[in-house]
Amino acid sequence: MNPEKSNPKGTSDVRSRSIYRGLPRSACSGPFIKDYLRDGNPGGIRPDGLLKSLGEPDRAGIKEIYRSPDLSILSVVWAPRMMIMPHNHHMWAVIGVYCGREDNIFWRRIAEAGEGQLEAAGACSLAMKDVQPFGDDIIHSVTNPTSKFTAALHVYGGDFFAAPRSEWDADTLSEHPSDGTRARQIFEEANRRYAAGLN
Repeated sequence: MNPEKSNPKGTSDVRSRSIYRGLPRSACSGPFIKDYLRDGNPGGIRPDGLLKSLGEPDRAGIKEIYRSPDLSILSVVWAPRMMIMPHNHHMWAVIGVYCGREDNIFWRRIAEAGEGQLEAAGACSLAMKDVQPFGDDIIHSVTNPTSKFTAALHVYGGDFFAAPRSEWDADTLSEHPSDGTRARQIFEEANRRYAAGLN
């Protein structure tokens, strides 16, 4: 990762390696997956079909749909008003929202600050049917600003759960290694708040 920049528009060029058995090497890239998920393509993102297959979202969490060393496909559901701290993936990703809306803030490292400090570098709001590729150097935080659940299909160019990642404290913006524990706690806290009517 380049500590000097985080380009929210960038995508990692992974055309030289296969990310999914059966796909041609020329098709194995974030931009290809983005095009594949678009509504106009035969296998594109269709909210009604995904809702039928995955169910109407009623609980925040991460559902594993497919996982291999080269590709992970997840359904991620954000509870109403839920926010998750800045984090990275160290692999390209394509996010397709099939219910609700998510707001992303993109962050970049402040080289002279040390200790992994960040500053905001941009933003992107994704509504239903929106598809957005993220490069492998992206650092972002996510908020569901609505009063309803938001659900998105997340496609990652690697094993999402095995990759070393970082997260940044929401209050101090200091960097820490991430093993997913804090993220799981945030999802569970969001579910408890929703069940208690605190959203």
